[in-house]
Amino acid sequence: MAESNFIDYVKIFCRSGHGGAGSAHLRREKFVPKGGPDGGDGGCGGDVIMQGNDQMWTLLHLKYNKHALASNGQPGGKQRSTGANGTSVVLQVPLGTVAKDDETGEVIGEILRNGEQLVLKRGGRGGLGNWNFRTATRQTPRFAQPGEEGQEGWVTLELKLLADVGLVGFPNAGKSTLLASLSAARPKVADYPFTTLQPNLGIVHYRDDYSFVMADIPGIIEGAHEGRGLGIQFLRHIERNSILLFLIPVTSGDINAEYRTLLRELELYNPELLEKKRVVAITKLDLIDAELKREIEETLDLDAPYGFISAIKGDGLMPLRDELWKALHNS
Repeated sequence: MAESNFIDYVKIFCRSGHGGAGSAHLRREKFVPKGGPDGGDGGCGGDVIMQGNDQMWTLLHLKYNKHALASNGQPGGKQRSTGANGTSVVLQVPLGTVAKDDETGEVIGEILRNGEQLVLKRGGRGGLGNWNFRTATRQTPRFAQPGEEGQEGWVTLELKLLADVGLVGFPNAGKSTLLASLSAARPKVADYPFTTLQPNLGIVHYRDDYSFVMADIPGIIEGAHEGRGLGIQFLRHIERNSILLFLIPVTSGDINAEYRTLLRELELYNPELLEKKRVVAITKLDLIDAELKREIEETLDLDAPYGFISAIKGDGLMPLRDELWKALHNS
């Protein structure tokens, strides 16, 4: 997925259709000079609908399409004929998309399954024709209901990637290198901070043809919950991950302190993130020898399973897969 093609936030002006007016027609036939009412109902206005599509991974297709306008319902006709309903607009979105009212910030709903639909703006109901208002004492009503107006307003769509495992760490912790080693994904890898400017997804193959999805999230820095660095622009993607895999380089001055800093940033953004299962991978094992590894291991004070890995050499990757699979399946 090209960097410029990943869009996870768009605002769209949505307007549903107005309902068609009911008809006040009176029946006129040969030899029936004073026929009764036969006005039909108006058609309903079209809805603006969001629908999940598991073949999509970005909101790019909506970036340059800022208006979703459904058509109006048609008015009722004679002989009690109902007007045609307006055509609805269906916005295809990736799974994990959340819709919010842009004015109030209220969450309208979210899409988690393929084919699932959510009505963003409901079309107006069609008005009743005069046929519905006839009574024993009012046999020829000459009025009908107008159609209801549709709804309109700006809607914000936010994509929160659905993945089994989310990589969490400071910039240049080796997240992209690990994803490239475990899957067919080819994220940009370089020896400088903020190489990753967008989330990347990869399918990690496990034993017996099983697999799980891993997401590489752009690096977190202190103050990310306040918008520093890439800030909350990508922190929201972590909310959808089942397991959080913390990556801390073995060259870190204090692995325990770095781990606690990452936890604190997640907690300040959303305390519920601390309820997720966690696994810690201490990366760049190839940069130290066995003796230094033992010394570091004696100082570790982590509240989650951990292991030493080298994504470049492949050391520790199979035990890491086993630990993640175990955490995913509660075994």
